[in-house]
Amino acid sequence: MADQIRIKDLEVYGNHGVYKEEQVLGQKFLISAILYTDTKRAGVSDQLKYSVDYGQVCKKIKEMMEKHTFQLIERAAEVVAKNLLLEFSLLEKVEIEVKKPWAPIGLPLDYVSVKIQRGWHRAYIGVGSNMGDRMEYINHAIDQIEEQEDTKVVHVSSLIETKPYGGVEQDDFLNGCIAIDTLKEPEELLDFLMDIEQQAGRKRTIHWGPRTLDLDILMYDDLVMNERKLTIPHKEMHKRMFVLEPLAEIAPYLMHPLLKETVLQLKDKVEEENKK
Repeated sequence: MADQIRIKDLEVYGNHGVYKEEQVLGQKFLISAILYTDTKRAGVSDQLKYSVDYGQVCKKIKEMMEKHTFQLIERAAEVVAKNLLLEFSLLEKVEIEVKKPWAPIGLPLDYVSVKIQRGWHRAYIGVGSNMGDRMEYINHAIDQIEEQEDTKVVHVSSLIETKPYGGVEQDDFLNGCIAIDTLKEPEELLDFLMDIEQQAGRKRTIHWGPRTLDLDILMYDDLVMNERKLTIPHKEMHKRMFVLEPLAEIAPYLMHPLLKETVLQLKDKVEEENKK
């Protein structure tokens, strides 16, 4: 668990609300923030450059609340959280609470508030192509991911040539893995990657068939989920050498949250099974 810097009830004035009067006249809002960061180096060195400057954070919150007009405090909280995470590189996660003391509901209350928690997530993406200029498709996809404001490419594995998986006759694949840090939630990340595939001309007509570009979410932090559109960890990753070999290059000791084995151990196991 990261250390915390806490800001409580920063008072700002903003023109946020559903009603026109709120947007024209404005009203008071109270913003609280919990900043998750490693303070050890700052605590040892006594130097501000190794911590998150809470004075600058307060100024950024004030700027965001005064610069924009939102109908919902839910939106205000999202914008504040995202801007803080993008602005301050040492932030791992933030918790933002936006309080609205003068909420126009016609009943007595202290305030209405929205509290959210947002942060950076480490995800591992499998990449592959076996149609056209395979290298170009993969490199362009990595560039598109890197261009995202809320996503950073951290590691890129070597690309390996592999035989097709699944029994469909087709050309050999180029496969690799990348590690990213992202603010996108799993479903958002999936939609984003599928959009990149679609732009590359990906057709989902034959299961395990040829494709211009394949982008699979392999792992997302230590999350375990099984939804209709998305399963994490990828349910086939521990069986596939074309996933495990490049993934072991960039994250050999990454632990599979269900199998409780590292990527390197899973790779060694598949190698042993293939020798039989």
